[in-house]
Amino acid sequence: MSSTLSAETSERSAPVRGLSPKALAWRRLRRDRVAVVAGSVVALFLLAGIGAPLIAALYGKDPYTVYADRYPGLLDDYGFPTGANGGISGAFWLGVEPNVGRDVFTQLLYGIRTSLLIAAAVVIIVTVVGSLVGIAAGYFGGRIDYAISRVIDVTMAFPSTLFFIAMTPVVMSFFVSDEENTPTWVRVATLIVALSMFGWTRVARLLRGQVLSLREREFVHAAKVYGASPWRIITKELLPNLWTPILVFMTLDLPALVTTEAALSFLGVGIIEPTPDWGRMIKRGAEVYLNDITYTVIPGISMLVFVVAFNLFGDSLRDALDPRSDR
Repeated sequence: MSSTLSAETSERSAPVRGLSPKALAWRRLRRDRVAVVAGSVVALFLLAGIGAPLIAALYGKDPYTVYADRYPGLLDDYGFPTGANGGISGAFWLGVEPNVGRDVFTQLLYGIRTSLLIAAAVVIIVTVVGSLVGIAAGYFGGRIDYAISRVIDVTMAFPSTLFFIAMTPVVMSFFVSDEENTPTWVRVATLIVALSMFGWTRVARLLRGQVLSLREREFVHAAKVYGASPWRIITKELLPNLWTPILVFMTLDLPALVTTEAALSFLGVGIIEPTPDWGRMIKRGAEVYLNDITYTVIPGISMLVFVVAFNLFGDSLRDALDPRSDR
């Protein structure tokens, strides 16, 4: 009996010994049901956002057309959808926008593109900047570490939300005069710059602590003995050991930025009419929720599902990349 159990144990453990760390992480991730479900939901949202123009073309509608002008009776005398649940029907799968009559389904699709574009751009910028700053502070130490750490402390203590609300209109005024309408690309660029100004501090502080520990390891001392330059030590010795926290940070920070961007649009300093955006839709829904709760619920639930799924996937990814995990 004991020999049979030993044979079965060796069969199960034999393939694991030949797997690389990446293969082991992928194996753990595939076995995690929460990761599979959450990853599938995230992938569905991403595909919907990327393929929004194609889906809208097949659907036969767009997020900008005022369909109340084309379909008499779509809205009542007070500007609210005449059909039940916000006007949901075979022609309008998620109903129409109150007082305007634009299609909600295509607004939701294009809103994913807007939110993800801004959040992804900010994540890339803050990850690159924060990684460089954090690695430099942790590796060089001394006065460089002290100066960078104080800058990080001041930046993290700054009331960033108030800064966004107060400074976003000021920044936009440098590009567009008060008499002109602010182009969407200016608003998007302003949001990306504003969010990036404060977002880099989190990853910088995280990687600084990691590098402070790694720089005392034997392989770093060995590289110094062999005369390797600081750049080579950082890129060849330290950076390969930092990909896991960097990747986990990106997966957890992106949904947080999606909600932040939506909040700024809700407050009126982000994306405005007529550009589709989740925050703008929720803001508009808050104005009409007493008469048409559907227009508030649909983007709210969509954002909730996306953020929760992305956070769950990020947690599962962190566990899968942990070498101590035995799943």
